[in-house]
Amino acid sequence: MFIVTHCGKESADGRCVPNEGFLEDVVIADPAMNSSSQITDASEVASNGLDDAPNEKEDLALGTHTEGDVDASVCVDVRNTISEEMVANLSGLNVSDHISTEEPNGEKEQQALSSDEVDILLDKCLLQALHTTVKDKDLPMPGSTLWSNHVLPCRPAGITLDIKKSSYKKLSKWLQSKSSTGLISTKEDKYKKEFILLAFNRAHPDYIAFKPEKRLPEADAQKHEAPVGDIQQARSQIEVVEIYKPSTHVNTIFTSIGAETGKYYAASEAADVVFRYVEKENLVKPMDKATVVLDATLCDALYKGAIKKGSSYPTTIHKKDLGHTFLNRMQVHHKVSRGNDVVVRKGAIKPVQIMTERRQGNKKVTKVSGVESFLLDAELLASEFQKKFACSTSVAELPGKKGHEVLVQGGVISDLAKQLVDHYGVPKRYIEVLDKTKK
Repeated sequence: MFIVTHCGKESADGRCVPNEGFLEDVVIADPAMNSSSQITDASEVASNGLDDAPNEKEDLALGTHTEGDVDASVCVDVRNTISEEMVANLSGLNVSDHISTEEPNGEKEQQALSSDEVDILLDKCLLQALHTTVKDKDLPMPGSTLWSNHVLPCRPAGITLDIKKSSYKKLSKWLQSKSSTGLISTKEDKYKKEFILLAFNRAHPDYIAFKPEKRLPEADAQKHEAPVGDIQQARSQIEVVEIYKPSTHVNTIFTSIGAETGKYYAASEAADVVFRYVEKENLVKPMDKATVVLDATLCDALYKGAIKKGSSYPTTIHKKDLGHTFLNRMQVHHKVSRGNDVVVRKGAIKPVQIMTERRQGNKKVTKVSGVESFLLDAELLASEFQKKFACSTSVAELPGKKGHEVLVQGGVISDLAKQLVDHYGVPKRYIEVLDKTKK
């Protein structure tokens, strides 16, 4: 049964406008005769603007006809139509149901490696780093720095190197293991709870047998890609190297292999001397390659005058202890250089100390001392700090003529440390800060 449309009222331009519930060119079933779902469809059509003035474009978009009567079933839910179109458009896409659990290729490869394979990869990256990026001037070096700046950049492309997936599980245990073989010399910093790389043995069989890959490590690549401004700043950086001079204790070791006794040696070079002597005299224990047998010359070099009276001298030493025991018997010096300025001083370098404390009137003052060790002038620093931080500064001489102290008004301890690192090139590891204003 069809309902005939009729003109309910006229619009301003004289056209007939259908009564509410009717369309101009469409005849629909009586809502009372349809099911609740059809009523819903009709109301949805009406809610999308179909009860407004007739619009030809809207009729076409909704798929309505202009010829003859149309059955009520052609009145389609707009939302269903749009959903079907979206499904049709997306049907050609190759979408995986497991994208959220898909892992990067690098992680996949890492999971595929056994702990033994990760151990081999660790050793390979370490040897690559010792051959290519670790320099004598960088030693001693914290283990964390060795790992992040040298070992990781030498890993193969696309591989995620994770120490936890090795048999060692921890960086410290891995370094101890390499030290026990005599490849490197380490010591534990009991305050920072970290192992420090002192030297590495260039005469070690693993080091000699390894052939470094001729490729550009990530760390070097980043240096080559650095902007010109960064390169100029790097040239102004202060370089601090701990060096060693042979003492009367170890002179016989140097002369026995033809090494000079009047020059300075880097830590790795000095350690190399004693390992060359061990190799020359064939002192490695045959049944235990990690143990060195002490002959009279080497025993005196390491222990003469250091053993208490009545105590017996040791007859062997572990390879991991040989390097730093030998270094401890030499005279430690440090060399500081900035550009063409080079200074060599006896003893280990003393760090810059920055301290903030309260004075009368609850005012803060920040003190900086030890800058002379890094070829910096205290008077010049005071003048530049005054301009930089817009505060008053002064210079005072330390007791015992041990240098000068720069006083800066205000609690600028963090800013001062950053300025010394970024602008003056003082290495972070040689800056100590103490804020006495904090409880």
